[in-house]
Amino acid sequence: MASGLPPDIVEQIMNAEKIPVKNLEVKKVKQEDTLKLVGDLETKISDITKNLGELVGTRGFSDAKFVSGDPNILEGSVDPSQAVTGEYSVEVLQLAQKPGAMSNGFPDKDQSQLGVGYLRFNTPNGTKEVYIKGSNSTLEGVAKQVNNSGLGLRATVVNDRKDSENPFKLLITGLATGTDEKVEFPTVYMLDGDQDFYFDQSKAAQNAKIKLDGFEMEVPDNVVDSLIPGVTLDLKQAAPGREVRVSVKENLEVISGKVKSFVDAYNAALGFIQNQHKLQKSNSGKESLGPLGGDSLVRNIENRLRRIIQAPQYGTESPIQRIMELGIEFNRNGTLNFSEEKFNKALTANPKGVAAFLRGDGFNVGFVPTLKREIGFMMNGQFGAIAQRKKGLQDKVETLNKQIDNKERQLEKREDQLRKKFADLETKMSKINQQGSSLAAAQAKQG
Repeated sequence: MASGLPPDIVEQIMNAEKIPVKNLEVKKVKQEDTLKLVGDLETKISDITKNLGELVGTRGFSDAKFVSGDPNILEGSVDPSQAVTGEYSVEVLQLAQKPGAMSNGFPDKDQSQLGVGYLRFNTPNGTKEVYIKGSNSTLEGVAKQVNNSGLGLRATVVNDRKDSENPFKLLITGLATGTDEKVEFPTVYMLDGDQDFYFDQSKAAQNAKIKLDGFEMEVPDNVVDSLIPGVTLDLKQAAPGREVRVSVKENLEVISGKVKSFVDAYNAALGFIQNQHKLQKSNSGKESLGPLGGDSLVRNIENRLRRIIQAPQYGTESPIQRIMELGIEFNRNGTLNFSEEKFNKALTANPKGVAAFLRGDGFNVGFVPTLKREIGFMMNGQFGAIAQRKKGLQDKVETLNKQIDNKERQLEKREDQLRKKFADLETKMSKINQQGSSLAAAQAKQG
């Protein structure tokens, strides 16, 4: 350059003047990182209350399971809201069955014609007839017409290999079991078929017969929900003379699982807080606390969470006063341990007492209402500690954004001014240099 200055002189000056902006951006990133961590902490604390609904709901401590002494003979399922714990003796004398009939055999299912005519059935709704058209009177055609008749019957072509020459047969059954669904199979009136068509096997509809605690009774189906409160029995096979002991028990595994989910959510929040208190290495190798380490907000929340676990609960009408009596207590790491064995023992001994301790009156007393109230204070969107901290951080980020924007606008103007000044300087120096060159040339001629 004519002035002797470096070509990037403006860039060098601007880089120096941009240092305050970079410092502001570093501060902004730090505030945004802290804001994200506060948001993460808010989510983890909120997750604690998500588990409370299942823990203290109407079925929180009312769960049951069905146990069969021989699942090959009968199984069962339980509605926990209706089931009553107890043991029963069940003997399956006879399974319920659908009415059905099977025809004689044919060499094929879609070629031989059965002829023209009709099939007559005596059903619970009276005598019904299915008319067979000659254009579609194969076994498959007849099955399709029966299925489309709307008579409550199902027709299927089966392949019975007992007769290798005529293996294909028509099987017709009712849709439901029990003697009330009795169907008399059918009277056949068919003409002009390739061979005779008739039903040579049949079975009658029948009820299931069982003994419950020694009392014999009949039921129309193999799935029975009217004998044991809240229990649906699924009869698998008849076994006369074989009594099966079944029981309805408290499903401790499910209840313990709900409590464990609560403890896991609690530990996730405590673990997050503890991680902030630990020394962490930066990219430069320097160790320091996490962004929220030692923060008053975090210390306050941690103290509140610990107080809830340690504090006794009064006025719950339960002999249990502290959560540690249910196998939930702090370990050396500062998080919670959950002893499923201790919890199940307390639950088995006094399920109402456990529920009363946790539920309380649902508002003012009880472990869960107390926990909800404390977390509600923290999470309150107007005056809660977390909401206030988030608002403060968001305001700081917004302020820094404005400062950065203002500074960048000033720097743009400053850069324009500098470029004009150095351009003007360059122009003037070029003219001076030209004049100097001309003067030197003139002097050389005179000499």
